[in-house]
Amino acid sequence: MAGTLYLCATPIGNLEDITLRVLRTLKEVDLIAAEDTRHSIKLLNHFEINTPMTSYHEYNKIDKGHYLIGRLQEGENIALITDAGTPGISDPGEELVKMAYEAGITVTSLPGPSAVVTGLTLSGLPTRRFAFEAFLPSDKKERQNILKELKTETRTIIIYEAPHRLLKTLKELEETLGDRKVSVIRELTKKHETAFLTSLSQAVSYYTEEEPKGECLLVLEGQKAEVLAEKLREEYEMLSLNDHMKIYLDKGMDKKEAMKAVANDRGVSKRDIYQMLLSE
Repeated sequence: MAGTLYLCATPIGNLEDITLRVLRTLKEVDLIAAEDTRHSIKLLNHFEINTPMTSYHEYNKIDKGHYLIGRLQEGENIALITDAGTPGISDPGEELVKMAYEAGITVTSLPGPSAVVTGLTLSGLPTRRFAFEAFLPSDKKERQNILKELKTETRTIIIYEAPHRLLKTLKELEETLGDRKVSVIRELTKKHETAFLTSLSQAVSYYTEEEPKGECLLVLEGQKAEVLAEKLREEYEMLSLNDHMKIYLDKGMDKKEAMKAVANDRGVSKRDIYQMLLSE
């Protein structure tokens, strides 16, 4: 019988945040796959866990993944941990989970610390709907494409950032998304944890004078739906009516459906669109 892959959430700062279930599992499994064994040995030593470890990270995730799947198929149980937080969230753990499912291996996730949810609840911004972007891409073109998408995102946005890139990212966000509320959260769960609810422009001014320290998490206010609707309406009104109709006709809509969609975009009635088309 094949073993089980356990996704074990570990502390993001405060060691007291680890769960009893995770501690028991780390002691009982045959092997622990850790993102950085040098980092994780400190956690294991603190809790007197002597289970063997092996490295599993971004640069060996395919070869080591096959090795781990092989051991699971032989009946061993393996715990996957990341440097901090929940495995599979913005780390190579997602690849191992995919491989495990393809191999028919049982996977279970042990809940615990997650910077995404912890930062969101601490932000002071709406929590019902949110979009998680992790670290923005380093490639300039890809980064600009993501920022362009975020410009019209109405959900609360969560972004990870390193302290030495924080100011640059804040400036890019203000330039692309416009000034809006942001919560700059540093050193989550640690002694010097701070949550700074402000605006992008004020955050830029503050960190121009103050050097940021510690790992950062940005929680951004989403674009207000009414503001987005107004901007889209303005863009549509710049189109000729025929060009606007063509957008929907090219998507396979019939003329009646297209007129209804155009009327909705422009905030007028379908009858108005019909009369305007007749007059052109």
